[in-house]
Amino acid sequence: MPTVEKGNKFEDFTEGEEFEHHWGRTISASENKTFSSITLNVNPIYFNDDFAKEAGFEGEVVNHLFVLDMVIGLSVEDLSEAGGPFLGVDNVKFHTDVYPGDTLYARSKVVSTRESDSRPDYGIVTWHCEGYNQNDELVVEYERTNLVEKRNVE
Repeated sequence: MPTVEKGNKFEDFTEGEEFEHHWGRTISASENKTFSSITLNVNPIYFNDDFAKEAGFEGEVVNHLFVLDMVIGLSVEDLSEAGGPFLGVDNVKFHTDVYPGDTLYARSKVVSTRESDSRPDYGIVTWHCEGYNQNDELVVEYERTNLVEKRNVE
């Protein structure tokens, strides 16, 4: 079977380039509870509607780490689907709470690109990423860095 290349290579990224990631994702209450349970996060605002309301929220809040993971996932097709090790996230800021039934979207901007000193077949790309809800309210932002494979490497 022929191989289908997916994603962008290092040479495809230029500083200042912006991506409006085309998939959105609606989060359900059951997904939120499952994520919180399997990650052993026992903060009751993530699974107890009454407790969350008493604490001043509209209701059960979507686990903030689930929100971050979801927004990273929404950007994968454009930024890192071609492969290459994930080097981390920095400067994570949560702006607005997310509630079950909210739909998340993502956009990213290339902050920097540079050659890798230790892996000549790869470059290093950093993006500023934003997650926002169906009302276009900023929910989370962060910087993400990956090693990205170069094109036509022998």
